[in-house]
Amino acid sequence: KNRSAAEEHLWYDSVRGASKRIQSSTNNVEATDSDGLTSFDSDGFSIGAKGSLNASSKNICAWCWKESTTAGLDIIAYVGQGISTAFDVSHNLSAVPDWIMIKNRSVDQAWRVYSKSMGFSNRLVLSESGGKSTSALGLDADPTSSVINIGTGTGCTNASGENFICYAFKNVQGFSKFGSYIGNGDADGVFVFLGFKPAFILTKKSSGSSSWIMHDNKRDTFNVVNKFLDAYDPGAEGSLDSFDFLSNGFKLRTSNGDRNASGDTYQFMAFAESPFVNSN
Repeated sequence: KNRSAAEEHLWYDSVRGASKRIQSSTNNVEATDSDGLTSFDSDGFSIGAKGSLNASSKNICAWCWKESTTAGLDIIAYVGQGISTAFDVSHNLSAVPDWIMIKNRSVDQAWRVYSKSMGFSNRLVLSESGGKSTSALGLDADPTSSVINIGTGTGCTNASGENFICYAFKNVQGFSKFGSYIGNGDADGVFVFLGFKPAFILTKKSSGSSSWIMHDNKRDTFNVVNKFLDAYDPGAEGSLDSFDFLSNGFKLRTSNGDRNASGDTYQFMAFAESPFVNSN
């Protein structure tokens, strides 16, 4: 993401292949960037001359995950069977996923996001600001330790013959945590226990409309953490005192409604820099 200007968030993964991008801030179809991310390398990645990734003197940030069972991430490409046909998509997490994101690659369709902590009978839309809803759900049952149950009724997850990408995560002790907290509306905010010091946090109010707020320890190297980007918004980086990153979790340092409104529920995904329990 270009931090310095209003540019779309660009998502790449090795399952779809280098140069294939989707965007969290729009519902747009997958596109090919010959000058975008050009390769996945053993020690990082390579980029071309695309302005939103490589404009002269612009500040860019990237968040990178390794796909592996021990890292708690599975990236799955599948083909839709039709909105009247439910079917199962296999995953390799060996546990029930705690967080799932699905995007139709073939046509303009909204992202679908599922969090175990709000129940898989609800969904959020990454490319929209609204709260949780059961409308056009996309899953017809809770996922299991081996499959994700793709439901009927929406082309966002199951249009016939169309290509989809699914990112499925599970909690990994000492490395990742997916859950929820309830705000208290106070700058002396709630503490959320993770069991590790976070390097990256994404939060989204599920009980109402809000931004998809992202903070990390590379753009902010000390507390209070304040530099944020919004996965739903292509805008440049903003600043608002938001969190303290602590040795075992994070603490809210704002009463801002996108992060800590009194009585509202927020979903979060949080990651450590590296796991305590495994080198992978």
